[in-house]
Amino acid sequence: MVVQNAQGDALTLVRGARTRRRRSARRVHGQLALAIAILAAVILLTVLAPWIAPHDPLAADGALKYLPVGSPGHPLGTDEQGRDLLSRLLYGGRTSLLIAIAAVIASTLLGSVLALVAGFSNDNVAGVIMRSIDILFAFPVIIAAVAMAAILGPGTGVVIAAIVFSATPYVARIVFAEVKLQRGRDYVEAAVSLGAGFWSVLFREVLPNVAAPIFIYASGLVGIMIVFSSSLSALGIGVQPPEPDWGRMISEGAKVIISGNIVPALLPGLVVLVVALAFNWLGDGLRDVLDPHRRRTQP
Repeated sequence: MVVQNAQGDALTLVRGARTRRRRSARRVHGQLALAIAILAAVILLTVLAPWIAPHDPLAADGALKYLPVGSPGHPLGTDEQGRDLLSRLLYGGRTSLLIAIAAVIASTLLGSVLALVAGFSNDNVAGVIMRSIDILFAFPVIIAAVAMAAILGPGTGVVIAAIVFSATPYVARIVFAEVKLQRGRDYVEAAVSLGAGFWSVLFREVLPNVAAPIFIYASGLVGIMIVFSSSLSALGIGVQPPEPDWGRMISEGAKVIISGNIVPALLPGLVVLVVALAFNWLGDGLRDVLDPHRRRTQP
């Protein structure tokens, strides 16, 4: 009887653990599906902006300023210059997403290459590379962006350069840790013993095994950098008027909030929030799905 009770308790624990894992998996997959759906919809709408935007995003009409949401011909209303907010949101997404994605790709490539070389080199070379990267952490990002704008002039290039400057050290640190873990694995030692060269082992053996963490981190980083690039545009460092941009729209709308017109600032702010959260959900979901160790250790 005691043995049967013990077996029953063990079976109950196993079934409970399996049920919790199934619930966790459904939650993860649901979050990932929602993130993909949101991002797919936003990207599709911004790509199709020239065909679906109801008005020219730069066309101003003082007689139409501050139209409320739901106005005929202007579903989301107009801003302080009478420009259609829906059209500016669609076109502004093209600019904001392009800047964030391009900058994250550049910083990911740069940080990954530096970390791969450092992680597979001797201690002297690795020390020089990683200490140089650590120096970048000492510079406040906003101050660096202001300095770049003072030298190069404000614009899209400054935003991309600032994002690359700020994101590269974090990418390098993540990839360096992964490369150090892979360096002592059997498959690396086997490749070296078979005569594979430094670059062959690095890019043909090690890189494929650290690609998943790189992709996961980069996907989540895009959301953070959308917020950061919008902040720079709101400060006047990034995209310059009259070019539509979510950060610029927030800045322009914030100037008139005191008059009671909150929609011009609220709408782009909500869009930035939702898109940034969707990219973060995408990164979290991909981590849970692609990381086998995490799948095994989930309660």
